[in-house]
Amino acid sequence: MERKRRVLVVDDSALVRQVLTNILSRHPLLEVVGTAKDPYDARERIKELDPDVLTLDVEMPRMDGLTFLGKLMKAHPMPAVMLSSLTAKGTTTALDALDLGAVDVIGKPTMDQAAGLERMGHEIAQTVYAASLARVGGPRPPLQTPPSLAALASRAKAGRALIAIGSSTGGTEALRQVFESIPENLPPIAVVQHMLPGFTAAFAERLDRSSRARVKVAEDGESLKAGTVYLAPNEAHLTVGRHSVGLVAILQAGDRVSHHLPSVDVLFDSVAASCGAHAMGVILTGMGDDGARGLLKMRQKGARTLGQDEATCVVYGMPRAAFMRGGVEEQAPLGAIAKHLVAWCERDA
Repeated sequence: MERKRRVLVVDDSALVRQVLTNILSRHPLLEVVGTAKDPYDARERIKELDPDVLTLDVEMPRMDGLTFLGKLMKAHPMPAVMLSSLTAKGTTTALDALDLGAVDVIGKPTMDQAAGLERMGHEIAQTVYAASLARVGGPRPPLQTPPSLAALASRAKAGRALIAIGSSTGGTEALRQVFESIPENLPPIAVVQHMLPGFTAAFAERLDRSSRARVKVAEDGESLKAGTVYLAPNEAHLTVGRHSVGLVAILQAGDRVSHHLPSVDVLFDSVAASCGAHAMGVILTGMGDDGARGLLKMRQKGARTLGQDEATCVVYGMPRAAFMRGGVEEQAPLGAIAKHLVAWCERDA
């Protein structure tokens, strides 16, 4: 029987500490072992309680959450989930937290926080549980694009229509590493990254600044162009359809599929139908099994399929589920994913 994961809740608001404690305590595999009102209090509680994961507010007195996170990841790396307000400044701060080593981010309501957090209760508990399983190694160093890779893929071979990627917990960093290492002339790339509402646009902008390819949030009906990465927006499924102009992005409202909206399975299903053997599917780090069914469908249609290996995953959930189901043709470490994308583009169809 799986043991309960020990959680430390760090927030300067007594009300928020209580609400989060109530939410997390309802999860059968989480146990809130303590709370702290600021980073100095948290430092002592970590020594005393040895939690598996902590939730950490960004804005706190005496020391802000980002400063504490940076110190924590150097001295005592451990899974952390940041709570950040859903404002422009808060969104930027949240992405900074991911760069410093936070596993995930929760959007903190700016009004009526107690009721807002309760409405998000299921997602919060699942996010914290997933983070508790993560491998954490401290702040992530900036990456340099391997010069040899940029010289590859001078042109995509005919018949290379599209690359589809799915990721969840740990995926923001994984995608950053992949996209910083690819040339700008690959076929269009469609991505579903599980994120709580409010962060996708800022995440796309940040990826765009560090990538040779253009990175943007997908828009309904737009043509998918080479050299561009399309991220699924919040609260809509991203699918790929074939029209007279070529491949287009089609956004679909609807229910959650495989527990998610947007869903990796929905994207992969559409790519299998619209691109067949002329596509490549990649499943990266993440909790759960979203994408396993769709990746198998892509492979059955003749697509090339790739899964991130266990050793480099923050959470080896989605790639494992896809591998066990038979959808993964090959597993590779995160640092080799970009080379696999380029190699597929250069291979004769």
